[in-house]
Amino acid sequence: MLVDSFGRVATDLRVSLTDRCNLRCSYCMPPEGLEWLPKPELLTADEICRLVAIGVERLGITEVRLTGGEPLLRRELVEIVGRVAALRPRPHLSVTSNGIGLARLAGPLAEAGLDRVNVSLDTLDRETFVRLARRDRLGDVLAGLAAAEAAGLRPVKVNAVLMRGVNDHEAVPLLRFCLERGYEPRFIEQMPLDAQHGWRREDMVTADEILARLTEEFALTPDDPAARGSAPAEIFLVDGGPARVGVIGSVTRPFCGACDRVRLTADGQIRNCLFATEESDLRGAMRAGASDGELAARWAAAVRGKRAGHGIDDEGFLQPARPMSAIGG
Repeated sequence: MLVDSFGRVATDLRVSLTDRCNLRCSYCMPPEGLEWLPKPELLTADEICRLVAIGVERLGITEVRLTGGEPLLRRELVEIVGRVAALRPRPHLSVTSNGIGLARLAGPLAEAGLDRVNVSLDTLDRETFVRLARRDRLGDVLAGLAAAEAAGLRPVKVNAVLMRGVNDHEAVPLLRFCLERGYEPRFIEQMPLDAQHGWRREDMVTADEILARLTEEFALTPDDPAARGSAPAEIFLVDGGPARVGVIGSVTRPFCGACDRVRLTADGQIRNCLFATEESDLRGAMRAGASDGELAARWAAAVRGKRAGHGIDDEGFLQPARPMSAIGG
């Protein structure tokens, strides 16, 4: 198993398939975008599937989330989903996406074995979408959500980051939109993972503020706390249920003590925390001829060094050099 020095066991693997994205969200990257990783540095589909198989078959991984960048830009995505879904024991398999292209791919992904999707949707207003994402693609995102629901990729989870003075007034409309369509929303505190390093705590809409706004219109009651386990979201029943909403207070309500996640970047680095400042290179070892056992040992050693928490509140906190788009969500 992947056990750290605090006894936490990593069973949830986040795999970044690419650092590229077709949006330029202001809380992630600058308008001109970023310098993408050269293709030779990216893991091939065979390399991704080999490492995921090692995680599942040797190291106790039970959940695999394919991320980016934007994973729908990866040409072999459907193939990778099918190969991961064929592993035994079969992991639970999901994708986190901005939804662009999902209208076309939802059906093939479901047929390949994908269980569900998380789709980012920060606003229902077209002008605000363009302001945030710097692309006029709101219609594509909404079509992708509808296609995911129609393909049976349930529950369709909607990730929303609220920003002060930009879209923080949309908490209630976003929740109502999700309730009407059977989606399950997740409101997420903005984290210091932007490429510009422009994050400021005072600009962040906190979990307490999000809940205060939602409770102005809806009755929220905590779901069974024991059922949360290591999940990042605090879940609330909406108006008595069965509809639910999640709030992820990564900054003000950290859940590091129960974290069970480990990340594989698109260029083959193991990261034991979103905010880690060190990585462990599996790509180099793999291309140098390392066996599955040797790769598993390197991976286990990387997880053992995981810190107790992300340290955002520490005086000496340093934002990681890699932005979210290059780490994987």
